[in-house]
Amino acid sequence: MSLNSQTAAGEPIAAEVVIVGAGPCGLFQVFELGLLGIGAHVVDSLAAPGGQCTELYPDKPIYDIPALPVCGAQELIDRLMEQIKPFKPQFHLGQEVVQFCRREDGRFSIGTAAGTRFDAGTVVIAGGVGSFQARRLGIEGIEPFEGRDILYRVKDVGALERKRLVIFGGGDSALDWTLELATRARSLTLVHRRAEFRAAPASVARMRELVAAGRMRLFEALPHSLIAPEGTLGGVNVKTADGTVHALEADRLLVFFGLHPKLGPIAEWGLELERKALKVDTEKFQTSLPGVFAVGDINTYPGKKKLILSGFHEAALAAFGIQHHLYPQKRQFLQYTTTSPIMHQRLGVAD
Repeated sequence: MSLNSQTAAGEPIAAEVVIVGAGPCGLFQVFELGLLGIGAHVVDSLAAPGGQCTELYPDKPIYDIPALPVCGAQELIDRLMEQIKPFKPQFHLGQEVVQFCRREDGRFSIGTAAGTRFDAGTVVIAGGVGSFQARRLGIEGIEPFEGRDILYRVKDVGALERKRLVIFGGGDSALDWTLELATRARSLTLVHRRAEFRAAPASVARMRELVAAGRMRLFEALPHSLIAPEGTLGGVNVKTADGTVHALEADRLLVFFGLHPKLGPIAEWGLELERKALKVDTEKFQTSLPGVFAVGDINTYPGKKKLILSGFHEAALAAFGIQHHLYPQKRQFLQYTTTSPIMHQRLGVAD
């Protein structure tokens, strides 16, 4: 496996497949292509593989990965990276794809903001919800504290141990982290603008149990202003519906107001869209442009479910579609990793 590999300046990299997106579906696409003997280059705007799993909730447990009763989000990425090692994918990280066009010969010219260029036979878009930005805390003076004392994602749970925490939000992320941190924090207060929550009912019920037991506090309020004497965060003021302002002591503010998903340059590639998602068929997950495929949360089709499990299924079928597009004269055989000598050789497990 190679990170940020390039050819000489100005010379495009010849590739069978360029995968845009290094989240779990993009990584599993590498695996499925590798089983068919097809190599891949992977491009992602983030500095490390993993997509939202790594960037937003690395410690969050996932319970619906087959044969793994529970798996941390970062653990899942680590396992996928280990699984694709035999196929030696080339990674180009911290690079956004900004140029895309289909040539007359049917191949694709792709360029990144960093100047990396590709001559690709096919393209797989596995960009999740596209580029994403957290919705920020809407009060004045937060800029010096963002990324340090005001956090929109949790990367290091240990750094929050024994801290005074105030969490803003009413969705699954806010409730998940509330339950995770309630036993670790020195104090914890959850602030939501209304009495109803968008999170799973079981999580809301457990949170209310912690409030009733005095393990945490809950405020139905809106953020009002920071408490930051001499440039040091001391807490936050929140305002309830009756206009009362409450001062909440805090060492850290965790803000989970959701994301602004944006397709970014992909929206300009001339692919058919439906509600900001790429329309695909369900035979090979090809978009409206032959040779361009899409897997994971970025695509849509009748019955679509935004699950990692579904994305893995899509990647498996897309791999066969990609093989046929690249090598239409080649007969396709379904081979099993348990018995196929060719598969064993590609996986590096042959005797």
